[in-house]
Amino acid sequence: MLEREDFKSHSEAIIQWINNYFKNIESLPVKSKVKPGDIYKLFPKEPPITGISTDEILRQVNDKILPGMTHWQHPHFHAYFPGNASTESLLAEMVTSAMAAQCMIWETSPSAAELEQLVTEWLASMLSLPKGMEGVIQDTASTATLASILTARERITNFQSNKTGVPGNLRIYTSAEAHSSIEKAVAISGIGTSNMVKIAVDKNMALDPIYLESQIIQDIKDGYRPCCIIATIGTTGTMGIDPILPIGKFASKYGIWLHIDGAYAGTAVILPEYHWMIEGMQYADSFVFNPHKWMFTQFDCSVLFVRNADELIRCFEVNPEYLNTSTRGLVNDYRDWGIPLGRRFRALKLWWVICSYGVEGIRQKLRSHIRFNTIFAEKIDNMREWDHVTPPFLNFSCIRWSPAECKNEEDVDHWNKILLDHINQSGKAYLSHTKVNGRFAIRVVLGQTYIQEKHVHQLLHIIIQAMDRVRANKQTI
Repeated sequence: MLEREDFKSHSEAIIQWINNYFKNIESLPVKSKVKPGDIYKLFPKEPPITGISTDEILRQVNDKILPGMTHWQHPHFHAYFPGNASTESLLAEMVTSAMAAQCMIWETSPSAAELEQLVTEWLASMLSLPKGMEGVIQDTASTATLASILTARERITNFQSNKTGVPGNLRIYTSAEAHSSIEKAVAISGIGTSNMVKIAVDKNMALDPIYLESQIIQDIKDGYRPCCIIATIGTTGTMGIDPILPIGKFASKYGIWLHIDGAYAGTAVILPEYHWMIEGMQYADSFVFNPHKWMFTQFDCSVLFVRNADELIRCFEVNPEYLNTSTRGLVNDYRDWGIPLGRRFRALKLWWVICSYGVEGIRQKLRSHIRFNTIFAEKIDNMREWDHVTPPFLNFSCIRWSPAECKNEEDVDHWNKILLDHINQSGKAYLSHTKVNGRFAIRVVLGQTYIQEKHVHQLLHIIIQAMDRVRANKQTI
């Protein structure tokens, strides 16, 4: 066991390891190549009886753990949406971990509570949100969305369902392209996934508000109680942007809670030229976006904004005697603003990143990623046999290869799957897929914190190499 006075001597090895990792990350396979169970088998079945040294632990990290890691901070991580980090955020996490504070209420760490209030106010200003919206830091958008649905559930039942149970006739509405976390939240909330209505999307893969209103009207006739609408800016599969303004007007007209899921694309609203995406935000009851996706802040850090914090608090507030304090009601006790009692000091890394980058520095980084996608999309347009399945948007492209050898759409699907496997198994880049109108498509996100233009050209070369390999092995397809 190490004493605190041992920290400096032992941390030097850790700092050196991190420094080497950053230096060498591009030489590592982006996606781990291990098979299921490989890492587990490397370790003894019983824990060590006596402690082992820091040097030996680091050796095992290199030999046993690193081979099983997918490197999300690699500049060729283009899958899913990024879980971005930055040097600034890492430094802040080191300080946060050293203090190891449990920041459940103001009394347990006043700075944590007040910095969280400050930094969420900064973000509201940076995003030009409607005046009066207040923010709280959650772990992920999944939790924030669940918190919003639970609060919507309480409001529609006059705050009785926490006490007496959930009525069976509440309805939740969202896009057919919405994130799977919404379905999970609806299930956990007790409303039930059979009461979750997926609204059809238009040609832009955005929720169609006309279908939405017609469904609401029909549900009311059938005895259902519309509870919550969840609109998305930047759907995961296709980056669809739901039209907030008409959706918001319907939400207001029928007295329905409106939650906006901007987990990834919400960061782009910091750019004035993309503020149009949240036109109609004045109708929203809640809005979430993830700085840990595209704002260079270490996972986990999701920010939920609400129009009426009192409703959120009323939904989650439980006040046992051992948590009563003399400051209650004078300050924000964020344990009442969500599901967990225990809370990390996440505000520090968010504050550190904003202070270090500055608002203009963040905007400059976002614009560079958008520019990289423009370069990538133009190159794809000029490549025979390639098409954009949806228009390129922000730093996202959704593409599909249509080889001349393919006889039908099923063949095209299969060749794209094989191509994606070749790219990912090569270790040179990591991409993911989606289905658009039932057809297989490849998603490309150019959003890793330290990506450069050279990596865009490298990715195009990786794709061309993979095409050649697929064609060379076409007899196996």
